This record gives sequence, structure tokens and C-alpha cells, in this order.
Amino acid sequence: MTSRVLLVSPASSPALRQARFYDGLGPLDTSGAARARAAADSVPRADRVVRSPGARCHETASELGLHGDELSELAPLDAGRWRGRTLEEVGTTEPEALTLWLADPESAPHGGESVRALCQRVGAWLESAPEDARTLAVVEPDVVRAAVVHALRLPAETFWRLDVPPLTVTELSGRAGRWNLRLGRPLAEDAPTPPESGRSRTGQ
Repeated sequence: MTSRVLLVSPASSPALRQARFYDGLGPLDTSGAARARAAADSVPRADRVVRSPGARCHETASELGLHGDELSELAPLDAGRWRGRTLEEVGTTEPEALTLWLADPESAPHGGESVRALCQRVGAWLESAPEDARTLAVVEPDVVRAAVVHALRLPAETFWRLDVPPLTVTELSGRAGRWNLRLGRPLAEDAPTPPESGRSRTGQ
């Protein structure tokens, strides 16, 4: 029996544009909300809808006309004391800690969660996806990265090499332990892909 999991990244927000470690509070910006509303008719059909905690995914789901459960296992990476700060700020005040964090997926110098721990948490959720059903999840970009790392059995070091633009769909299909990947595409097929502001190494 095949599981299908469609991961929808949230629309753009000030925190995303500022490369800020997400603290769950930042709303969408005006253009992001408008793009989400415009893409509502392009949302794939699903048997189940879930989302990451936080204002950005909640608002994106609402603008897309989706109603689903908030799951703690789909929370973005816990950046500890860096939450709410920009990458530039952390690089200025804690350059060695930031360098270590970006290079070593086992490290968590911010006192929060390591990249490897995030990949394991999201991977466990992915393996529990219902069989013979389609799940649509509105999730933060770092959750999309973690799911792909797990599904393709990639080294955790590749986490930061995966770009997740806003309002794109990444589809994983298969069964436990063996997944196929359909790379991210815009929700609205005729809409231009948004700028890759998801490249920020905050995972936001």
C-alpha cells in the first residue's frame, strides 16, 4: 500500500525575508498572503490535512482554504536562545557557535535542537503516514528539508543544501523505508516561482 505525503511550504513573511530564526509568532507579509489566496484553487486533493505549529503555517493554511490539525512533531527546528534573532546577528555575536552549527548536524550550541534530531523527529512522523491515503502538510521549510533527508536516506550534512521556496509542493510517495521524491513545484502551475528566499540557513 502506498502513502502519499505532500509538503506545502508557507508563504513569505518578514522573518523569512530577514533570515530570522523563526519563533512561531511572525505573520505572513501582504504579498505572501495574497499569493496564498491566489493559489487556493491549485491545492491538491488530500484525505488528511495537518500543519506545523506557528502563525506562518496557520495563516498560510487559512489563506489556502485548508483546515487541519496542528502537530507538534512537525514543529520547525528549535533554535533555542537564537529564536527571533537574525542570522547576521548571531554571526556577529556567536560566530564560532554558528559555524559549528552549520557544519555539524549533531551540534546544538543554541541550547535547542540539532539538525540530526530534527531529521529523526520528522522522519518518524513520515514513516507513520497512513497507507493508501494522501496527506497534505503545510510545514516550515526546515521540516521539508528534514523529510527529504530522511526519505532519501541522505547524510544529515546535506540538510542545508536543499532549497525550499515559499508556496511550493514537495511530494513523497511510497511505503515505509522506500520513498520516491517529486521535487518542489509552485502551487499555481502558471505562477512564477517566488525568489528563493528559503535559502536562508536559519531553515526559515
